[in-house]
Amino acid sequence: MQKIMLLDQMKEVQAQMDEKVLNYLWQGKTETFEEFADFYLLAFDWYDVSSPETGTEKILIYLDREDLFFFCEDERSLNRVRETAAEGLDNESALYQFFTNLLKCDTDSLDAFEAAVTEEENSVMVRTGRYNYMNHIVDYRKELLRRKRYYEQLVAIFENLADDDEKLLTRNAQRRFFNLQNRAERFRNTVLSLREYVTQMREAYQAQIDLQQNELMRLFTVITAVFLPLTLLVGWYGMNFQGMPELTWKYGYPAVIGLSALISVGLILWFKWKHWF
Repeated sequence: MQKIMLLDQMKEVQAQMDEKVLNYLWQGKTETFEEFADFYLLAFDWYDVSSPETGTEKILIYLDREDLFFFCEDERSLNRVRETAAEGLDNESALYQFFTNLLKCDTDSLDAFEAAVTEEENSVMVRTGRYNYMNHIVDYRKELLRRKRYYEQLVAIFENLADDDEKLLTRNAQRRFFNLQNRAERFRNTVLSLREYVTQMREAYQAQIDLQQNELMRLFTVITAVFLPLTLLVGWYGMNFQGMPELTWKYGYPAVIGLSALISVGLILWFKWKHWF
């Protein structure tokens, strides 16, 4: 028997499941994969990779030799299971087909995500100083973390189904779930690689910002060094001591202007020679 229903509709299969199992499922404490003497309990937080703005919904699966039940947290996950679950198949084939359809578009989604990250990096290299670039990196890291957790759950489920310690599946089904395990592991490894790539993007961008700040501080240092001798002259001649002949000299004012200009030009040329300016 195969059924797809909401979590609050568990009572509909009370005749096929032990009441203790129903109460246990209702508590919502099911681990990713739990095996019992004559049935398996699977649980994972389904995440729609095509809609990153949406949250995760819990999906529970009960599998024994005669029955396959899907319990969904809400209508959205219920509709998704109905879309991916195949009809007219035996339980192990229906379960395999469900997970196969669930992962069908993930390769394209990861490729699109990688292209978006690469495009973001290229656009920043062309237009430096984008104030929201770090916010985008944070969003990318959050999205990749959600995908990593999602695929880790699926890897654990497929690994245990491939082992099939309670011998509820045929050898052919074990082999097919082993293939799904490899596929989910590839997706997880891709996500980990993208996380590393995004981390390198953040470090590179931060290094670029630090370099720009260093250039700005160097400019301020050069400006300060140019005007520091002029400030000394102003303070010096501003004391107005009687023994300062320049104060009564006819050409004292233009001489100080010329000396200031000479000092400024000389320092600027020296900084350029040192490639500091």
